[in-house]
Amino acid sequence: MELAYYSDFAVRLVNTEQPGRGEDSLTSVEAVRDLFGPGSRQAARRATDADASRLRGVRTRLRAVFEAAGEGDEVRAVDLLNALLMEYPVSPQISGHDFLDDQGRPRWHLHLAEHAATVTATYAALACMGLAVQVTDLGVDRLGTCQAPPCRNAYVDTSTNRSRRYCSDRCATRANVAAYRARRRRENERSTTADKRSRTGRTAPNSQPTVEE
Repeated sequence: MELAYYSDFAVRLVNTEQPGRGEDSLTSVEAVRDLFGPGSRQAARRATDADASRLRGVRTRLRAVFEAAGEGDEVRAVDLLNALLMEYPVSPQISGHDFLDDQGRPRWHLHLAEHAATVTATYAALACMGLAVQVTDLGVDRLGTCQAPPCRNAYVDTSTNRSRRYCSDRCATRANVAAYRARRRRENERSTTADKRSRTGRTAPNSQPTVEE
């Protein structure tokens, strides 16, 4: 498993909250277990209700990383991420499971062990390490938050032209439609204003000549 894969853990955690809509889905132990996905069920089984509260705290700090990156403050984003990495260190190990070459030999690769003291520590370590790999491989500017209000979902931009601004095609479409309607509204307002001026000019009374006595 590539270490960059774990950046999805950070994105999934941040996106359990929609601040603009006042929504938060990270409120139960089941929600914590769902965050891990099918590949990390062993760690997820150890989750408790306390992990939901702890992970919400990690989520706030991870969102700050994405927001700082999206605002162009790369130093602050890195400092915030480094603080998390210090608090939640990873335990790497060499693994070869599920990956075999043509001769049936394991394809050895680095894997992050999932045996931290708590489920929160495990998840945070995976998420932060994955995000760190993406930042060093792709650049801090590849992190961002969706620009389609009120959505503020986080994303990692892996596009070739560094053009991503939205978390999904749905948000991109919604933003484009909103921008199109705003342009049409401005054009209609300008047209209406110009028409009023034109009609005012046509109907204005002619000035009367001065009669000398």
